[in-house]
Amino acid sequence: MSKKQLQVAIAGFGLSGRYFHAPFLGASPDRFAIKKVVSSRPDHVRAYDEAIEVVPHFEEVCRPDIDIVFVCTPNEFHFTHAKMALEAGKNVVIEKPFALNTQQAETLINIAQANDLVLTAYQNRRWDADFLTIQRLITEDRLGEIIDYEARFDRYRPDVPHGTWKETPKDGAGNLYNLGPHLADQALALFGTPKSVSATIKTVRMGALTDDYFDIRMEYRNKRVSLKSSLLVYENSLRYAIHGTKGSFFKTGLDVQEADLRANKLPNGEGWGVEAAAQFGMLYSDAFTGAYPSEAGNYTPFYDNLYDAVVHKTPLHIKPSNAWNTTRVIDLAIESNRLGQALRF
Repeated sequence: MSKKQLQVAIAGFGLSGRYFHAPFLGASPDRFAIKKVVSSRPDHVRAYDEAIEVVPHFEEVCRPDIDIVFVCTPNEFHFTHAKMALEAGKNVVIEKPFALNTQQAETLINIAQANDLVLTAYQNRRWDADFLTIQRLITEDRLGEIIDYEARFDRYRPDVPHGTWKETPKDGAGNLYNLGPHLADQALALFGTPKSVSATIKTVRMGALTDDYFDIRMEYRNKRVSLKSSLLVYENSLRYAIHGTKGSFFKTGLDVQEADLRANKLPNGEGWGVEAAAQFGMLYSDAFTGAYPSEAGNYTPFYDNLYDAVVHKTPLHIKPSNAWNTTRVIDLAIESNRLGQALRF
């Protein structure tokens, strides 16, 4: 039996649209066909695939011939574009952040539910090698009960670029909206919703006009979760430091998939997402101490699940409620920083 091919439109063809979504969609031509891309740089799109229709306005992807719209536009437009697509009867994938506040998130979720449409957030970091390895450690009870969980996503960018929307003070700009949703979604996936959230959000680079540092604390009954990111960390390899009643785990380095995608490698080759042994994390416990082999990272399951959700009504991996919870953490972090106190979730 032949599969239904879903007609896809991508709004925005920067890093996310071009290097994350397009290769994975293109690797499954029996299930997905990229028909339209909204972009102000048609040559950039045609260099990727001449068969794709390039359109200048978002309204063009709300036509009847499109099944799914990927919203990869700047953060300030996520809500407007997602709402427009949903109201046109389209299934929607929103690049993080899902929304800029929980009110926006609730509006989108209600529209999708009322029209029986698939709505999800692109939280690809759930399929990074390091996070998959952490999930395995917890499932196998290698660490015991987690007491302290620290996740970091640091970079060293002392020179502030000018003219980029992420560094221009406007709705959705700044490091919290850029990297915060990744870290928050992972923590929520592991531990569920916290009792309270507190945060420090700052601008630490000379000449920066948006936040470039955050430290979010999520308090649970028996554990503390710390989510940290700064764009002024010279030695920024540490990603996770996790301590439990049976052991500790430390992981450095970024998942290899982004670098490979930027190098135009296709995600269907042998060894995709496999980390070198030198990048394995270190596990310390009575049962075992040493380098702990990483799971292979692979974002493909996100697209497999998306297809099944649209065609077969299979439950989503990243449910709208998950996206709402992540948005809630960011909302509380902003308010906590303003008030200087912890806030109940």
